[in-house]
Amino acid sequence: MTVLHTARLRLEPMCPAHYDGLRVLNADPLVQRYIGGRPETPEETTAVIARVEERWRRFGHSWWSFIELDTGELVGAGCIQHLGHDPANEHEIGWRLRPDRWGRGYAGEAARRMAAFAFDSLQAPSLAAICHPENTDSRRVMQRLGMRYRGEEQWHGQAVSVYAIDAQDFAAARAAGTS
Repeated sequence: MTVLHTARLRLEPMCPAHYDGLRVLNADPLVQRYIGGRPETPEETTAVIARVEERWRRFGHSWWSFIELDTGELVGAGCIQHLGHDPANEHEIGWRLRPDRWGRGYAGEAARRMAAFAFDSLQAPSLAAICHPENTDSRRVMQRLGMRYRGEEQWHGQAVSVYAIDAQDFAAARAAGTS
């Protein structure tokens, strides 16, 4: 399992040691408003961790917990996974942060590092990101990453906005210092 680093974060593969921080994150109604629409229960958090550990074993990628280097606190989570959890689909990148860490650039910082992992280590030809159509903050992170709006699609039983970037465009943005 791969640990990633940024200037301010350590991205650790999600595991049972992260339970308390994930409970705070995923039980927050503000975090969940565009994701599941309701706070996650303790049992759901436990089940998510188990599923994520299995995906790490099976695919070599899944969800990371974002650990803030200055405090050692779990402040968010993000993933590289297959859209719809189906290996036949393209890779998806995603993230979520505690509200007290919004506006600090952590989502973009983590997203750039996870995207680099997907393109460099997994040789993903492209990455997609999905969000609720009203989630303007996530859309801005996607755009800053160099992703372009692809349209509205159905994923996880709901209509979502889809953004995407291919490996060549990501490499060009990275070389230009914009991603």
